[in-house]
Amino acid sequence: MRRRLRLLLAATAVAALPLGTAAAEPAAVRVIAQNLAYTWGVGFLPDGSALVTERNSARVLSIKGTAVSTAATIPGVRPGGEGGLMGIAVSPNYASDGWIFVYYTSASDNRIARFKLGQAPQPIVTGIPKANIHNGGRLAFGPDGHLYAGTGDAANTANSQNPNSLGGKILRMTLDGKPAPGNPSGTLVYTLGHRNVQGLAWDSKGRMFASELGQNRQDELNQIVAGSNYGWPTCEGRCNDTRFRNPLLTWTTAEASPSGIAVYNNNVYVTALRGQRLWKVPLTDSGVGNPTSLYQGTYGRLRDAAVAPDRTLWVLTSNGPSGVAGGDKVLSTDG
Repeated sequence: MRRRLRLLLAATAVAALPLGTAAAEPAAVRVIAQNLAYTWGVGFLPDGSALVTERNSARVLSIKGTAVSTAATIPGVRPGGEGGLMGIAVSPNYASDGWIFVYYTSASDNRIARFKLGQAPQPIVTGIPKANIHNGGRLAFGPDGHLYAGTGDAANTANSQNPNSLGGKILRMTLDGKPAPGNPSGTLVYTLGHRNVQGLAWDSKGRMFASELGQNRQDELNQIVAGSNYGWPTCEGRCNDTRFRNPLLTWTTAEASPSGIAVYNNNVYVTALRGQRLWKVPLTDSGVGNPTSLYQGTYGRLRDAAVAPDRTLWVLTSNGPSGVAGGDKVLSTDG
């Protein structure tokens, strides 16, 4: 019975795949935690435990094994629309400095703060434009030890091409929120021309990738190169304008609406919100291969992916407490 069910799910996924994709039976999935609400980001502490943010509750959850507790509640979070408590990243020097970084929407802006467990957060970057939509929110530490943040245009397309705005950008900073050495313009801005960056990850070669929500036609997976302009609002997806860098891969917005990403076993895994699936994108020396659709419709909207210390892939859902049975979940798979 179980094998027939797996075959049926695989056949359903094949029928819905866009041209050029290959089918693959997905690996088994384990539920780490459930009955959560609008999970958004995940980071891991040196002891192997996880910290997971909930967008609307402003809670940072601690997950140890399968035990879930509240590690912190971030003051000043003003959830609304796509805003609230979003990205989280753990300092690469956590064992010595204890810093945890969060990205959240306040009453006046989106901002990045750092805190230690049991202490009040300290804002280190303020003034990122906010709106009901396109707040960005992803945080990740790069292999260079600097903190990167993906921001959105906050429903004002002019922000993306304005070098003086923090909206529609990828930002790169030191642990105290200052422009990182080597930034192209000497400011926090690392790249520009983005609509709404939702995922950040690096491969073993140091190549940086980002997922980005399109408007009506094409969502994007981009390779990020310092100082590059990714074209929004002139370009959605590919436009072959020499002023702008084309994406590595595009999907229709119905297939993806991408969020968090992770590089795992030489693939980029891209979570899909509207597309309600996990995209597996193989990495090649020159770029990427054909994507494969996994778990289509099985877990609803998927928000984030991350590689856990035990070398499994964690996936967070984003359906709300009553969107699917068991509420939002933290899942683990071998990919």
